[in-house]
Amino acid sequence: MSDKVKVKVNHLTKKFGDLLVLNDMSFDIMDGDLMCVVGPTGCGKTTFLNSLTKIYDITSGEILLNGEKVEPRKQNIAYIFQGDSTMPWLTVEENVRFGLDIKGVPEDKKKVQVDKYLEIVGLSKYRKYYPKQLSASMLQRVSIARAFATEPELLLMDEPYGQLDIELRFRLEDELVKLWEMTKTTVLFITHNIEEAVYLGNKIMILTNKPTTVKTTLVNDLPRPRDIADPKFVDLRNKVTDLIKWW
Repeated sequence: MSDKVKVKVNHLTKKFGDLLVLNDMSFDIMDGDLMCVVGPTGCGKTTFLNSLTKIYDITSGEILLNGEKVEPRKQNIAYIFQGDSTMPWLTVEENVRFGLDIKGVPEDKKKVQVDKYLEIVGLSKYRKYYPKQLSASMLQRVSIARAFATEPELLLMDEPYGQLDIELRFRLEDELVKLWEMTKTTVLFITHNIEEAVYLGNKIMILTNKPTTVKTTLVNDLPRPRDIADPKFVDLRNKVTDLIKWW
């Protein structure tokens, strides 16, 4: 991995009225990391992500992307939500083009990017289909292709596979790893699934219960492709599980 800091968070604090949700969080995400974030249920993982994207204004602290204050309207940040975020009135091809249209990318480059990422996620022959004609797995592939097509500085993923069955989840996780290795995109992946975090991440950030701060960050250097039955995988999964416990 790179030794360049991509995201620097200094003393991030977020309150809703008198309720302290994020409490003095400080950490770095290095360029090219696939950082998985786990923590107890209800600890504020989505609030944390929404603060990074400025959906929420933070109460205090700062978030820097490439050394500048984070500003999604100026910086190239992509966001994949839990569940389907495709636009039903657009075809698959038009959905993947959408971020490129917004950014005013030249038409010839748009075509190259759309064709490239439709091919990578296996949807080239479905390019003229509408979302209602696709399965849940295919809809998430559209979202993944749309996000990567913009070549984001930072890709934020909020439990994107949480509603899928195990077989589909593993297939999409493998596709994400393949894309990440190919593009070197910096990815921050929120999940409640510890096995998913160990399967995906080159680092795993563990959050505390509310008021939330960073408990620790583990380096995950298990070789890929990862085997969930490997004793070293099981050991790391158990270590993360013990760190997340409420008590």
